Amino acid sequence: MSTISTHLRNFKEPTKDQLTQLFFALPSSVNGTSSASGSALGGGTSAAASGAGGGKGAAGTNEKGEKSVGAAESELEKMEINAVLSLGVQGEEDSYAGKLYLFPPYLAFASLDRKSVKFTIPLCTIRRVERLNARAGIYALSLSLWHGMKIVIQLTSLRPTADLFCSLLRDALKVELQKGKMKAVKPFVKTCYSELLVANASAPENADEKEGGGASKGAASEDGGPSSPAADSMYLGGLGLKFKFPGDPKKLREASKTKLWTNYLRTHGRNLTLLRYPQCTRLIQVGLPNRLRGEMWETLSGSLYLRFENPGYYEKILAENAGRTNTSTEEIEKDLHRSLPEYSAYQSEEGISALRRVLQAYSFKNPETGYCQAMNILAAAILIYMSEEQAFWLLEVICDRLLPGYYSPSMHGTLLDQRVFESLVQRCLPIIHDHFQEVDVQLSVASLPWFLSLFINSMPMVFAFRIIDCFFCMGPKVLFQADIGVAILKINGEKLLQIQDDGQFIHLMREYFASLGDSAHPHSSDPRARAITRFQELLLVSFREFAVITDETIQSERRKYRSEIVHSIESYSKRSAIRNLRTLERFTKEQAGLIYDALFKAICIEPPPAVSLPPPSLLTTRDQAEERPETRIGLKTFRVFLSEICTWARTEKIVSNGFQQRIDREVADHELIDRLFYFWDTSYRGALSFQDLISGLDGVMFNDLMENIEWFFNLHDKNKDGYLTKDEVLTLSESLLFIFRHEVGDAYLGAVSRFMSNAFEYGDALLPRPEGADPESEAPAIESNQPYMNLATFRMVVLADEILESFFETDFSSTFRLEPVPIQDIPNSNSGLLGGLWHNIASDDNRRIFNRFTDEIGKTIGKHQVYTRPAIGKYTSLEEPKARESLLTPTMRRTTSKASLSSPTETPTSDSSASAPETSPSSLTVEKPGTVSSATSAEFSPMPMPSMFHAAANAAAYMERTPFAIDDAKDDDDESDIESDVEDDGVMDEVDAFLEAHDSGLTPEQRELAQDLINAEPVK
Repeated sequence: MSTISTHLRNFKEPTKDQLTQLFFALPSSVNGTSSASGSALGGGTSAAASGAGGGKGAAGTNEKGEKSVGAAESELEKMEINAVLSLGVQGEEDSYAGKLYLFPPYLAFASLDRKSVKFTIPLCTIRRVERLNARAGIYALSLSLWHGMKIVIQLTSLRPTADLFCSLLRDALKVELQKGKMKAVKPFVKTCYSELLVANASAPENADEKEGGGASKGAASEDGGPSSPAADSMYLGGLGLKFKFPGDPKKLREASKTKLWTNYLRTHGRNLTLLRYPQCTRLIQVGLPNRLRGEMWETLSGSLYLRFENPGYYEKILAENAGRTNTSTEEIEKDLHRSLPEYSAYQSEEGISALRRVLQAYSFKNPETGYCQAMNILAAAILIYMSEEQAFWLLEVICDRLLPGYYSPSMHGTLLDQRVFESLVQRCLPIIHDHFQEVDVQLSVASLPWFLSLFINSMPMVFAFRIIDCFFCMGPKVLFQADIGVAILKINGEKLLQIQDDGQFIHLMREYFASLGDSAHPHSSDPRARAITRFQELLLVSFREFAVITDETIQSERRKYRSEIVHSIESYSKRSAIRNLRTLERFTKEQAGLIYDALFKAICIEPPPAVSLPPPSLLTTRDQAEERPETRIGLKTFRVFLSEICTWARTEKIVSNGFQQRIDREVADHELIDRLFYFWDTSYRGALSFQDLISGLDGVMFNDLMENIEWFFNLHDKNKDGYLTKDEVLTLSESLLFIFRHEVGDAYLGAVSRFMSNAFEYGDALLPRPEGADPESEAPAIESNQPYMNLATFRMVVLADEILESFFETDFSSTFRLEPVPIQDIPNSNSGLLGGLWHNIASDDNRRIFNRFTDEIGKTIGKHQVYTRPAIGKYTSLEEPKARESLLTPTMRRTTSKASLSSPTETPTSDSSASAPETSPSSLTVEKPGTVSSATSAEFSPMPMPSMFHAAANAAAYMERTPFAIDDAKDDDDESDIESDVEDDGVMDEVDAFLEAHDSGLTPEQRELAQDLINAEPVK
């Protein structure tokens, strides 16, 4: 069993729109289909976008309304515009310049530096849009959101652009109203803990709300539920609610963090309407409260929007696949009890069952990925803080968007980032890198588990979750490519220079991770320095010293090493495919590798169709698992494959035009190739596996004379009854003519002509006569589809001709040639100007245009010549060898049936003139066909397994988690501390040292104008 994938070669750099959607964590279902936009309406009318009358008018009847909603949704446009964002509370936050993006059904904003302020808001959470009455030339909108919060957006582009944006925003809001999504907000937000947190904290302070009584109370009543007893029990939570969260709440200062977050969420929105200001990033660096962590993870990552858009999907996919077993479910069962076994929830059936359901649901939704080792660690960790449905969607975002390729079968994402990580270590810490090279220590031995388990298996969970907080807030670079990984090596630099082998490296890292809670400066005289833990020191070094490594740096490094990693993975996959063969037959491993190369090239040129699996209920039972996936090729791909192996399955034309000499190769299309495909399909699946090709080629490439004759006979014996009909004899003759179509002279054509004459002569002579009939009488007539010739007769006919005997003895097997396939270059993924320009110039279409142009010039100057290379090339002159004397005795000769000979006599005469080339190519000196090819190819040179693959193969050994005492769950008895004074608590001090300054991008005058707009009145 083997799976051959070429998708790594088809990688394309994301477009600007895709990068923007990834930046704002928009669900993949969001797509902006462009259409011609109508003229923008007046500013006053475009601002009021949520009127009920407009929504009713657009909806019409139910059936027509559904059609109009679908049509309107497909016509919605994306747009971006320059804007200035202000929070609708005077003095609460600075104003920030940036860009406002409309991605229906979402509205997003990012500041100019793309890190200070950011938000992603579903349009269905917008309750009112008003244009503000501001100074002349100022175009500003006031947006009232679901949670009673108001934001002011000043559109700083030209007036026509602002009008167009408002028009598109109005249309998108109407569609959301018609779809009924605004009604779905209220029940959804009740599942979020932040609603209960803010409602309980705001209950005794309703009279002191900063936003003003009317609007605030209206929003509270509209929001409804969070303060009611029913809503208290609706919010989702993880296993930690029952089995306690890791760590000591007092040492983690849970009460202080909770109060800080409560104040922030009250004024800056929450869950679907969260505005991420610098204070939000600062609070995340301090660490999230345990009860709020799950919700914040899904909000920061964008999985919250997937859960909002797909209600009930998790339960549905579990119900549809109940009882289904496959390879992924088997692997999941093996790893369930290895998933954070020290945590009490996974010592019970409740925790194990929840983990099983989440992992199985993901494998059913993503069958190509299925399940990968370390996915269980990730899922087990997030289930501590999230419900099963929340964990399912977060796992989807992590595996598909944040860390693509990390948990795929090839783990190409992990291996690529390992190579990038090594490059960054070489650049930032050259002394350590040189020492590792000198003592042959593999960095990936320790860093691979960091990448796969997000440090959960390497350090105490209370610290690993702090890193994951930053990971969801600031992106993957924080955790992997730059900050944390390189900082760990820098802090331990002196000790790392003393290690001599991989074992010492791993031991040193384990000791360091176990001491993260200790003081970084235990002997300092300054008590504040002694209070700094090693984990705080790690964050300090990360954000201060390695902040120069940006996302752009990482993307550049990935592009640099992608080709190297793809070739390494493909080489490893090739060795695995050969190793997994049931039998090599009579081939060596090197010969099997050449067959694999030809197969891989064929798959690259003509990808096989995706395999459609039957429904699970028809596929397996509870006691029978699905068979392992295996790559199988269809007929189109097989034709390309055979053209790489067999000379008569392709047409090679040697073209010379005075400017260049090239070989144009075309894939042949004939009934013989189709017949061979189904002949090798012994399992009757309509597709061939790598093993089928090995077995099929073995049945023809090592045959002697008699075995080849029998093989060719069986190939054309359609019903396998041991006889050929007259029609099958004619088909066999056509197959021979196809094989000999490019041979020089008439020798082979004459041989086929004599074969048909002898075949029908022998066949008629051996037909049974009725009892008492004259033996010399003419043979009885039979139908063309009746048994006519057996193997012994066919063998006699072949041996009666010297050319056919020589062909079946040596020439036929020699037409199957295993030759090295030229290395196929990885398509250039560089999206730069020069890279894209060269890719467009050097395309296959442009090469064909250039070839046609030079051919026309060659014809004009009389230097254009085309020679077709023969498949066998044994005869190079026009002389026809004489066939041996017929083996038929005079007594056996009878008048041949005209009906039997009519078709054969016409076939060779009609093809002889077309098949003979103008000039014998024997006098030409032609380069080997491997030097020039019209199609790209892929070759895997034998190479030792890269060190990172060794690390991947041994990942299981390193994934064993060390239990840390600091993770022991403690009782949370001090919930009342939430109301305590936290001004002197110092919870924020640990990030003050590396907190970056945030530039609003505004001048003092522009900042003053933005603040004035907060109190501006709407346009009447």
